[in-house]
Amino acid sequence: MATRLVQINMKAQDDSALGRFWAEALGWGVDSEGPGVTNLEPVGFSYPDPVAVCIDIVARPEPKTVKNRVHLDLATTSTAHQAELVARLKDLGATPADVGQGDVPWTVMADPEGNEFCVLEPRPVYQDTGPVAAVVVDCADPREMARFWGRATDWTVHEVTDGQATMRSAQGVGPYLEFVRTSDAKSVWNRVHLDVRPYPGDVLEAEADRLRALGATDPGIDQSAISWTVLADPEGNEFCLLTPA
Repeated sequence: MATRLVQINMKAQDDSALGRFWAEALGWGVDSEGPGVTNLEPVGFSYPDPVAVCIDIVARPEPKTVKNRVHLDLATTSTAHQAELVARLKDLGATPADVGQGDVPWTVMADPEGNEFCVLEPRPVYQDTGPVAAVVVDCADPREMARFWGRATDWTVHEVTDGQATMRSAQGVGPYLEFVRTSDAKSVWNRVHLDVRPYPGDVLEAEADRLRALGATDPGIDQSAISWTVLADPEGNEFCLLTPA
């Protein structure tokens, strides 16, 4: 058994408006599986496929109160492309953000609902990822996160240091999943989280038990009305284990 990262889930006060922003930002298509849910994926994409990690934006009334522990890094191909992308994102409604980054070559921004993201300077490692270079998770211990997520998924661990761990689909396509050491402690339910999905033929309950054996925990919420399973990784970051597909 194994699972794989298929999408990120992002809460929004206005899912349609935020969906339009991210669709324009990434050049992706927009769909909806029902009221209050906006789905984003590349045009012509056949879900699920590791060439892209999709985005589900779900309406929730609670406002954003703290820095997100999960964010997107966007790829660029040249310094000129980086400047053009930053300018275009500002026109779409993004704003500069200060998360204490100091003088860095990338640009930290926030989307119209305040969700932080980075527009990276051109880096060779991200030249074949598509518009999303990486999904980045703040953590206290990148080594432990690499241990858990490396065993939880069939993605390949590429680099592990005290400061950062990097993973990517075993097929060598799509964005990276990165765990970056920070001093900030998790204090609220994550407004942006990972969604993982087992393969066809796997059993949801058995996969949930396997993840618990690796260190996942149950967040203590009523899950009787949903078809997926909500778990938390060893640092308490909630994630959803979707039905096999």
